[in-house]
Amino acid sequence: MSHIFGRGSKSLPTAMRGEGCYLYDSSGKAYLDGSGGAAVSCLGHSDEAVKNAIRDQLDQFAFAHTGFFTSEPAEELADLLIAHAPKGIERVYLLSGGSEAVEAAIKLARQYVLEIGQPQRHRIIARRQSYHGNTLGALAAGGNAWRREKYAPLLVETSHIDACFEYRGRRDEETAWEYGQRTANALETEIERLGSESVLAFIAEPVVGATAGAVPAVDGYFKRVREICDKHEVLLILDEVMCGMGRTGHFFASEYDEISPDIVTIAKGLGAGYASIGAMLCSGQIYDAIANGSGSFQHGHTYHGHPLAAAAGKAVVEALVNRKIVNQVTSKGDLLMDALQHAFGQHPHIGDLRGRGLFRGVELVEDRDTKTPFDPARKLHQKIKAAAMENGLICYPAGGTVDGKSGDHVLLAPPFIISGAQIDELVDKLHTSIDMALSA
Repeated sequence: MSHIFGRGSKSLPTAMRGEGCYLYDSSGKAYLDGSGGAAVSCLGHSDEAVKNAIRDQLDQFAFAHTGFFTSEPAEELADLLIAHAPKGIERVYLLSGGSEAVEAAIKLARQYVLEIGQPQRHRIIARRQSYHGNTLGALAAGGNAWRREKYAPLLVETSHIDACFEYRGRRDEETAWEYGQRTANALETEIERLGSESVLAFIAEPVVGATAGAVPAVDGYFKRVREICDKHEVLLILDEVMCGMGRTGHFFASEYDEISPDIVTIAKGLGAGYASIGAMLCSGQIYDAIANGSGSFQHGHTYHGHPLAAAAGKAVVEALVNRKIVNQVTSKGDLLMDALQHAFGQHPHIGDLRGRGLFRGVELVEDRDTKTPFDPARKLHQKIKAAAMENGLICYPAGGTVDGKSGDHVLLAPPFIISGAQIDELVDKLHTSIDMALSA
């Protein structure tokens, strides 16, 4: 009997080793990692350079508390990140994961407005069907009904507006541009409803990940959002925990939208699964307000800025940049999308194929014409996951795509090192698994 308190009550296979894009269990069965776990393993499971960097740092020292020391790996990782960060982003706060990074971003935003003499700003606006983490502050920001419902009495009040979800939200008479502008303008409406002097920040994923399945905003949406935030002096926080670090074909996902946030969060691909690491990056303006004011950010964790994790993160970023791995993501993403279109373009129960780079979503529907989702009681996404594991494929199905309760999708986020043959294997196994689940 296992004494592990797991994510569920079902027994799971035991992972024993990893090689490239595959994980192997204790029976020797191979699983193609078609989702990088949860969009984490961008370099696969056996990158020697990253493993060597961790070993080398361990030979030096493993831990030094950031209340007493900085470390070379942390300093060098921060330098690398800032060298590739959006314009105006100048400081890096290293943490242990994505939820921590979002918590830090929200708290930093609040301390910033205190430092500049605007204590009345405290309201957060986010989007429905967003996911920003599982700690209470991050969960409060998130807009997924299923994740929030058990903890609702504990959550800080947050306003939620519709996301830019073209497949579900664009009207027949609208162009994509018109839809994007209408959806972005909902932010201004909400700011004015709350009173612009009370609004602290707007937080959004450039490409929505886990809760909706790789949903990119239409062109022009985020530029309009940036204009609205500037007009009302509202901070723009972009959550790139899942879609950042090259996943969409750009080192930072906001590069596609040609905007700079005030604060941005990253994790997952930053450590590529080799270490638990995340980061919150902020503008020089925000940092300077605190440095020249109270002098310190009133926040911290025992393991933030951990040297061993920073060494791993540095090696990952060096691999992504120096080996030009990010440069390959767009072309490999196109191959993946072509394969998905070939397999599912005419499938009677696939409503939408979407995403950017190696971050793709497959949405299932009962009826393609009406976009009607399957009955949630059918638990189709769970059946797809079980079938995929049986077929030797790791993918990331989820439910509640439409409104947090109904809808099913599969998220794909394979390692950036995936080959063309492995893309074909991924799509073939996914096709088999979806058909198995639909017939169950």
